[in-house]
Amino acid sequence: MTSEDRKRESEIFEAWKKNGFFSRSKGKGKNASDSYTITIPPPNITGVLHMGHALNDTIQDACIRRARMQGYQTRWVLGTDHAGIATQTKVDKHLAEQGINRREIGREKFIEACQEWRREYGTTIVNQIAGMGCSCDYDQEQFTMSDEFSRAVRKLFVDWYNDGIIYRGKRIVNWCPHCTTAIADDEAEYQDEASHLWYMRYPLKEPVDGIEYLVVATTRPETMLGDTGVAVSPKDKRYKNLVGKTVVLPIVNREIPIFEDFYVDAEFGTGCVKTTPAHDPNDYAMGQRNDLEVINIFDETAHVVEGYGRFSGMDRDEARVEVVKEFEKLGLLDHIEDLNHSVMHCYRCHTTLEPWLSEQWFVDVEKIKGAAREAVATDEIKFYPSRWKQVYLDWLDNLKDWCISRQLWWGHRIPMFYCDECGWEGASVDPIDTCPKCGGHVHQDEDVLDTWFSSQLWPFATQGWANGGEQELAERYPTQVLSTARDIMGLWVARMVMASEYCTGQIPFKEVIIHPTVMGADGKPMSKSRGNGVDPLALMENYSADGMRFGLLTQVTGNQAVNFDERKIEGARNFANKVRNAARYVTMNLDEGATPKANPATLTDKWILSKLAKLVANVDAAYAEYDFGAMTQALYQFFWNEFCDWYIEFSKARLAKDADPADKAICQGNLLFILETACKLLHPVMPFITEEIYAEIKPGKAEDDMLIVADWPEASDLAQFIDNDSEMKIELVTSIVASARSVRARYGISPKNALKIVVKADAESAELINNQAALINKLANYETLEVAPDAQKPQGAAVVVTNKLEIYFDISEHVDLDAEKKRLEKKIAETKKDMDKLEKKLNNPGFLAKAAQEIIDKDKAHFAELKEVYEKATAQLEGLN
Repeated sequence: MTSEDRKRESEIFEAWKKNGFFSRSKGKGKNASDSYTITIPPPNITGVLHMGHALNDTIQDACIRRARMQGYQTRWVLGTDHAGIATQTKVDKHLAEQGINRREIGREKFIEACQEWRREYGTTIVNQIAGMGCSCDYDQEQFTMSDEFSRAVRKLFVDWYNDGIIYRGKRIVNWCPHCTTAIADDEAEYQDEASHLWYMRYPLKEPVDGIEYLVVATTRPETMLGDTGVAVSPKDKRYKNLVGKTVVLPIVNREIPIFEDFYVDAEFGTGCVKTTPAHDPNDYAMGQRNDLEVINIFDETAHVVEGYGRFSGMDRDEARVEVVKEFEKLGLLDHIEDLNHSVMHCYRCHTTLEPWLSEQWFVDVEKIKGAAREAVATDEIKFYPSRWKQVYLDWLDNLKDWCISRQLWWGHRIPMFYCDECGWEGASVDPIDTCPKCGGHVHQDEDVLDTWFSSQLWPFATQGWANGGEQELAERYPTQVLSTARDIMGLWVARMVMASEYCTGQIPFKEVIIHPTVMGADGKPMSKSRGNGVDPLALMENYSADGMRFGLLTQVTGNQAVNFDERKIEGARNFANKVRNAARYVTMNLDEGATPKANPATLTDKWILSKLAKLVANVDAAYAEYDFGAMTQALYQFFWNEFCDWYIEFSKARLAKDADPADKAICQGNLLFILETACKLLHPVMPFITEEIYAEIKPGKAEDDMLIVADWPEASDLAQFIDNDSEMKIELVTSIVASARSVRARYGISPKNALKIVVKADAESAELINNQAALINKLANYETLEVAPDAQKPQGAAVVVTNKLEIYFDISEHVDLDAEKKRLEKKIAETKKDMDKLEKKLNNPGFLAKAAQEIIDKDKAHFAELKEVYEKATAQLEGLN
């Protein structure tokens, strides 16, 4: 992509923006009174454009651009998310590089630093989105920490608190010792780790029936410092006589009971489970059922608290090593087994999470999830692909109360206020300084809300909810479609539905597109460490924004993930060049005063207009199902194969200097009409090049008369041109011409050398072909053309078989058949030898076990190439024989 291309894109983008096309449109035509709104999934202010953004933003832009052309009152709401943990981590690191500790400068100064960070880096991704050509409402950019949005967040908290939906309680949460904050269950990332299962002996206080100790198995020996019981299964007869007895916990010398609980699996390990209620959610539940003491042995950074002798002050990893040593020293370490198991990690810093008992704020989801489930169960909200509907319902059915408090400084501070003197507490949208009960000093809760708590308001808070936007919501809500990734279906999608049903009494959107995850070419998640990531900005630099957008959508299928294929982007760039060249051909062959007009005057006109009519209907059908792969495939097939390869070829004779003026005018009108219609269909995906072409074929129009607001083609208006008979006739013509070109290419026969062609076809097809003999001759250059149901293959003819025809090309005058046969026989033998050698290698278990995967993949690809060469050569030899 040249600097001139970039300049041209920038000029087009600024023209769209200058004319106000990105703001809420006025609407026109039959859809003038209807709104079409999309709210962008707000990217983090710490982020930069990645492949997931590029794909999702292309999908949304395609939808909003098409709706704008259809006449809807469109608006694509743009904004960014404050990204609590991510931003605080970034700013913490930034300050540390300057020798500044946030705890030393205090909360207010740190928040100022976060705001400064946002001002400096927060617009980066927005500018990159603009570089893609996305038609968002840039004049009303939203932010989840703006004053208006913050007020909406506080209002929802207060409403839910007053309705008993939000409560405070002491429960086990996923705690990150590095970020020193709670993490939601959905935000925990599971990673497989190689570890051990330690079998440890807990001595009974008094031996029972000769049993002196119980053996418990654990993956976390360090937590035994906080054990307050040993559980066994009520079904386990081995320990019936021990229930109610006690063991003396080694090291800490704590006497703890042996109790029964149905949670215990008698078949796992020894059947005895050490119970640490403060450091495991299942243990906590058993502790609640059996009235066990709850002892928290770690502080907020996962170091052992005071009161545990030499273990106090150790981090959990150090404590693990030392506890095991102590058990071994005491003769109480029974044995150790290797174990691979899944461990929770923080989704931001990747630290191992600690199940930790602490006081937090929670949402009682049982009180609000009913309407959210009903909306999807009854298809009031539809998912695309449809299989995600059940995934959504299953997630809701298994949803537990949501921990919404975070021990951070950057974020929406929880609007709870506490009196220092009389103990009054209450929730308030507006700040409270003085206690309403006693007049004493009031302080606000130190914690902030989970980022997803604020993000759940996104569809309606960005449109004025809680800030005087009642009319806007009444006219524009719900939004039409949400496009997002599968990994935040629970974190965000379901919560938006719950919040919207509560706050507005409506669903937030009518349809949800779950786009596939873009994986690396190797099929693994893209990441810097793997080196398989792809930079969308580099793709746009190399292939243009249009090329990247179209190429990405060609890879969207019904699959959950797609392996990125840069060849598809390159192919899309080539397609863009094809579109540009076709437009250049059309404009160069126009007479002054030529206007776009569909006129089915000739067979080729009837054929291309019929194909165009079906294309419009197929594109509409693809949009209805959000099948972007099918949509781009249909556009590519029509423009490259049918319009460029055939209709433009058909038109050349009609546009010649000595052509009939009347027919020439008809052909020019059709070329313009087809090009303009195709540009309209392509515009939502390839906005820059189509806008540029539109300006060239519509000279003299007003400045604001641009393709972005041109009328979308109506399938009903073009239905009159559907002509299956003409399509069938041209299909016969193109079959013969394409076969002739293929044979010429295969045997190196010049297009100037006329061929003798024999076609075996049924009587009806034969008549049609004979009627189009002149057209075939213009494109295939034949010496003779014989068509008959009983046509015989000439000696030494090349054969091409199509759906309805057997086509024989007499090449004996142009090719040394004996030499060609020998060449093919030699090629077949050599290729077969290489194939056998490679196949043996690929079937060797030793090679497959030792070779790098990229070597294996390369050999498999080479084998596939050899097989294709072998099959083609064999088919050619069979044809000659």
